[in-house]
Amino acid sequence: VQLQASGGGVVQAGGSLRLSCAASGRSLSSVDMGWFRQAPGKEREFVAATEWSRGTTLYANSVQGRFTISRDNAKNTVYLHMNRLKPEDTAVYFCGATDRWRFAKFSSKYDYWGQGTLVTVSS
Repeated sequence: VQLQASGGGVVQAGGSLRLSCAASGRSLSSVDMGWFRQAPGKEREFVAATEWSRGTTLYANSVQGRFTISRDNAKNTVYLHMNRLKPEDTAVYFCGATDRWRFAKFSSKYDYWGQGTLVTVSS
């Protein structure tokens, strides 16, 4: 499966952005999907994930209540809605696909990745 992330940009603190992850080569309706981010000099960290079979979602504590992950199976796209953005949310955001939901918080368990999209939050 090929993943294409988009929607990044520059936004002021307190603003919102919506990231998209469009897939080709496989239907996302039967794939667990996640978003991760990587800030300069830091390791890639888990942000959010959505399970295909039951619609279960997971969030990192740092984004809980501010970010929402969703999917549109008809468009074969997964979204990350980001609200009340903070400067510490600045990072390159990556979407990934996995068949191992119980390891959804671990980037090493993802088989496919998009190219990343940069989000910059100014203070």
